[in-house]
Amino acid sequence: MKVTQKNVDDLTLTLTIGIDKNDYSDKRKKILSDYRRKADIKGFRKGMAPMSLIEKLHGRNALLDAVNGLISDGLNNHIRDNQINIIGEPLPNTTEQKEIDWETAEEFEFVFDVALAPKVDLKIDNSIKVPYYEVEISKEAKAEYRSNLLKQYGKLENTEVIENDDFVIVDLVQGETRVEGTYVALRSVSEAAKAEFIGKKAGDSFDLDVNNAFENETDRAAMLKVKKEELEGMDPIFNVTIKEVKRFAEAVADKDLFDRLFGEGVVNNEEEFDAKIVERMKGEYSQESDYRFMLDARDTLIQTAAIKLPEEFLKRWLYTVNEGKFTMEEIEKDFHLFAQDFRWQMIRESVKKEQSIEVTREDLVNHAKKVAAYQFAMYGLPNVPEQQLNQYAESLLANEKEGRRIYEKVEDDLVLDYVRSVVTLESKPISIDELHKLTN
Repeated sequence: MKVTQKNVDDLTLTLTIGIDKNDYSDKRKKILSDYRRKADIKGFRKGMAPMSLIEKLHGRNALLDAVNGLISDGLNNHIRDNQINIIGEPLPNTTEQKEIDWETAEEFEFVFDVALAPKVDLKIDNSIKVPYYEVEISKEAKAEYRSNLLKQYGKLENTEVIENDDFVIVDLVQGETRVEGTYVALRSVSEAAKAEFIGKKAGDSFDLDVNNAFENETDRAAMLKVKKEELEGMDPIFNVTIKEVKRFAEAVADKDLFDRLFGEGVVNNEEEFDAKIVERMKGEYSQESDYRFMLDARDTLIQTAAIKLPEEFLKRWLYTVNEGKFTMEEIEKDFHLFAQDFRWQMIRESVKKEQSIEVTREDLVNHAKKVAAYQFAMYGLPNVPEQQLNQYAESLLANEKEGRRIYEKVEDDLVLDYVRSVVTLESKPISIDELHKLTN
């Protein structure tokens, strides 16, 4: 077997594999012997059919298997022995490949296209400038955050006259049907019916069409304390009697609240409370700033490195490995996204190698725990026990898809931490609304 190499350009080459009878004869005989050993043909004992019959039945398949095995070995060995750094996988050449006559030919020639991985020529130092957006906390933003925090720790208090966002406890009566002590949030009442409630006090009564007032059937069934299926055919007119009116009141900014929020004795007055609010806001906004930095740093490094890719080869390779899941038109449309991500992967690997950055088991577990904690918090479970958090983190890492996603995120974080430590950060003041626009 002979393998010859021809450079097409800086990023692609062709490998031509020449195979003659001496190369595949022994392998083909062995394959045919395996066919014979397993053959169960009527008129012959299993494994005892004449080789001439096996040849007739399986000769071509045995030849194909033998030659394909030689092709695979030839490509892999040549690439390894010549230390060729390729991307993707070799693809059959569509222009130089001659048609193969598998029935009569004894010598074969196969031509493959191979793409070379381009070198990453990138020096990362303080000459590279990346913007870093720092949120300016306005008086209005601080006041809104403070108000939301006080609302979060507020409570319902009794009041007299119903206003737009209040809550009421009512009795509903329709003949002998009584629904007592049902809870109604005015925000769930339709605008057309809300006027019936506004201005009323405890003890006031009025008739209400519950179908019009509560358009959401689930809310209506809950209010009437019946199953959703029971609503159909029900008379919608009920007499409503207001029993209690409640209004949500913000928490008072006092020592008790300060201790609940920050720990006992940490904050002792309004001035220290405001300082903690600013500190907390900066901490939350810095996460968005860091995310924007990640995007900008990647784009800046990709642009600086200017890595040229064998684009036409990669498009063909994507089409081939996805086995027809995407059309070439679809691949063309989204190829720029793939190319950018591919370039970043090359830069990331280059930085990891140059700086000896390693992803440790501890790194993966810590990040998996963050993911787990976030997912639990989304379900209203902010304080999950450490043991349960560890178990869920391990299950995430054991999942092939999730584990790979976590690994790549940790890789990104470690590489970008290094990048951030050496490039020049150009501080840019920005409002939180403007930062939201940049990160969404």
